[in-house]
Amino acid sequence: MESVYIPPTELPRVVVIGAGFAGIHLVKKLCNTGFQVIIVDKNNFHQFPPSFYQVATSGLEPDAVSFALRKMFRNSDNVFFHMADVEGVDLEARHLLTSIGCISYDHLVIATGTTNNFFGLDQLQKNALGLKSIQQALSVRSAILQNLESATNTNNDDLRKSLTNIVICGGGPAGVELAGAFAEFKQYIFEKDYKELNCDLLQIYLIEANGELLKAMSDKSSINAKKVLENNGVKVLLNTFVTDFDGTTVMLGDGSTIASENLIWAAGVKGNLIHGFEKEIVKGNRLRVDRQFRVMGTENVYAIGDIACMDEEHWPNGHPQVASAAIQHGKFLGNLFLKNFPIDLSFSYFDKGQLATIGKKNAVLDKGKFHVSGIIGWFLWATAHLYSLSGFKSKLRVGLNWANSYFSYDKQNRLIIRKYESKVVKAELMADKSAD
Repeated sequence: MESVYIPPTELPRVVVIGAGFAGIHLVKKLCNTGFQVIIVDKNNFHQFPPSFYQVATSGLEPDAVSFALRKMFRNSDNVFFHMADVEGVDLEARHLLTSIGCISYDHLVIATGTTNNFFGLDQLQKNALGLKSIQQALSVRSAILQNLESATNTNNDDLRKSLTNIVICGGGPAGVELAGAFAEFKQYIFEKDYKELNCDLLQIYLIEANGELLKAMSDKSSINAKKVLENNGVKVLLNTFVTDFDGTTVMLGDGSTIASENLIWAAGVKGNLIHGFEKEIVKGNRLRVDRQFRVMGTENVYAIGDIACMDEEHWPNGHPQVASAAIQHGKFLGNLFLKNFPIDLSFSYFDKGQLATIGKKNAVLDKGKFHVSGIIGWFLWATAHLYSLSGFKSKLRVGLNWANSYFSYDKQNRLIIRKYESKVVKAELMADKSAD
């Protein structure tokens, strides 16, 4: 495989795969230091996953939560970026194999994050909408808005229900936040924008396989989230499994079905593995690492963020797959590089608590025995998220957007720019018109 051109240097080369929270904060630590840093990512931007649901529900535009990598590191002479798909690693030769060629490394850092886990349900994976990237968030927005437009064009009541029903699978933070945002869309926008349709047509279902929402959080947060969502019109189905989805019908474990063209999958994630690490994989497709993030059984190969699984006394199954953990991983590994990996320095995760918003002006926060909900929780949630955003302009832009949303329920970004093709919907509409 031909080598990728990289400016020659005598500095040790650190190749970082992935520009998520972990990768970016590692690179920031190594900017203008005694290392040459190469970032490899399939996108040319860093993205902010906690706000994907806001992009999906027309609350934010994607450029408010996406940041060009070359711009982020334009003042760092030792940092270079290559946009490519990673195909594998040759550990013996210390080569990263990519779609644009081979990249040699002295140190390799895997920060590839996670992807949707469909648990082997191939048809569901083919037809459901994910929410693990800006691209997927835009697909959700386009699919929902286009289906609502299609619902105004048909006289078939059953088809209208299928086009307007929104089913969200997964009762974790992403699913709860998405359900809360769609509930507000129904309450404050749907009836005004879609006067041709009966407001009762838009039904929002939140399906969770366990007996509670927000399972990783406290019982108070779980109960509060369910109560708020149901008061806002969301149909919460607990102890319920989605077994399949053919594009028009959501099939449940008890044999019942929901007619819907809109199934959004937020039920599980798995690590984005790279070919070449088949021996050190643990539950959830994560890589087992030591207390300095070195992948077990390797030399000069590290894993950080959601892909890494570090066994600590209080975290036997690895750290939570959240932004704060990934940021801590990246910063700590950066310090290890700068200090030349002293043997007495090992990582210990500091739990900053867990947050989830349940619509505007309402969120829950857990930190040990400390619990906050309602408007105070929402302000804490907003503050924490603004702090995690990269760049002052992004913080200001998103902050102003949220301030506007706080006093107004209107969403300004309901534009169908990215067409979402649904062959099932198209075929049904054509058949419906032919029948007329």
